[in-house]
Amino acid sequence: MGVARKQKSTNYEMSFERSSDETLLIRLVGSWKTKSALPSVDEFQEDLESGTRVRRVIFDAEGLTSWDSGLLTFLIKVIDRCDRNKIAIEKKGLPTGVQRLLSLAAAVPEKKDAQKGTEEERLLSSIGAQALKATQSVGDMLDFIGGTFLAFIKMLGGKARFRRSDLVLLIQECGAQALPIVSLISFLVGLILAFMGAVQLKMFGAQIYVADMVAIAMTREMGAMMTGIIMAGRTGAAFAAQLGTMQVNEEIDALTTMGISPMEYLVLPRMLALILMMPLLTLYADFVGIIGGAVVGIGMLDLSFTQYFNETQGVLNMAHVATGLFKSVVYGVLIALSGCLQGMLCGRSASAVGNAATSAVVMAIILIIVSDGLFAVISNALGV
Repeated sequence: MGVARKQKSTNYEMSFERSSDETLLIRLVGSWKTKSALPSVDEFQEDLESGTRVRRVIFDAEGLTSWDSGLLTFLIKVIDRCDRNKIAIEKKGLPTGVQRLLSLAAAVPEKKDAQKGTEEERLLSSIGAQALKATQSVGDMLDFIGGTFLAFIKMLGGKARFRRSDLVLLIQECGAQALPIVSLISFLVGLILAFMGAVQLKMFGAQIYVADMVAIAMTREMGAMMTGIIMAGRTGAAFAAQLGTMQVNEEIDALTTMGISPMEYLVLPRMLALILMMPLLTLYADFVGIIGGAVVGIGMLDLSFTQYFNETQGVLNMAHVATGLFKSVVYGVLIALSGCLQGMLCGRSASAVGNAATSAVVMAIILIIVSDGLFAVISNALGV
């Protein structure tokens, strides 16, 4: 045998030797690992095409000290080139573990033109998959809304089955336990509104109208919206995580097996708790926001306590308050629907619970913003 070519690195060595019987010996020496910048299979192809014709390829791996997937990748490509050139290949000279892994890799061959088809049809396939997913999501949402409506009808008839103690506990979680975060956010929102308005109104000597701006903005828009966003992130995500965990543990399947409707037993009390608590939290948020505005008005604009609150009382009317309270009820329904829907549709894995909680928050906030835009258009059309 004569050495045809040799390639050497600090970690590995590869050489090609030809014999008179048209056999090519590939000798592998050293450490063949991915981090060693292994050679390209194109050099093997060059050796095949140079010199006499090769009809058989064999290996000598006695000098091989260590290897990983980098060696397997190289050998798979060499085998593929040999198959294309109709060259016989013998794997006896390779380590036993390498031979087994190569046999396993060859047990399930790649389908012809699979990669090509994926590249050509990737865009259309992705669009189709997203369209099917959206259609299924709409169907699931409509089915869930229908089940919730039927549960409410049964509740009005006194036939809904859920524990009153669960409802009381959920009212406490959605109401009293949410007061600290609602207080903080509402106070800061009122303070920021007053400060931004004061900068402009002070230029015209109209500082007193800061009270009007804060009062109307908090009661009509910001009180209900900020409370809704807070509850979406706090309570909507909690509902999704609770129901999602029950779905993973197959507790919801157990309820269904016992003849208990999950819509009545799990979803209905959560929706009732949010519907009852959202108007109260919104009223509280309105009051705290006005207090925040008063801090700026009294502290920065030299308004007296009496002036500020007389102006606030004069500008507020029941239409402003009722508009905000009606929005809060709608927001409560949307938050409960989003959280419970994502929880009921949760998958059966731990990661699915996290995804359900995230989807519930995103869905609730989007629905709140969209519905607020619709309310603005309707209020303008009705002149309210």
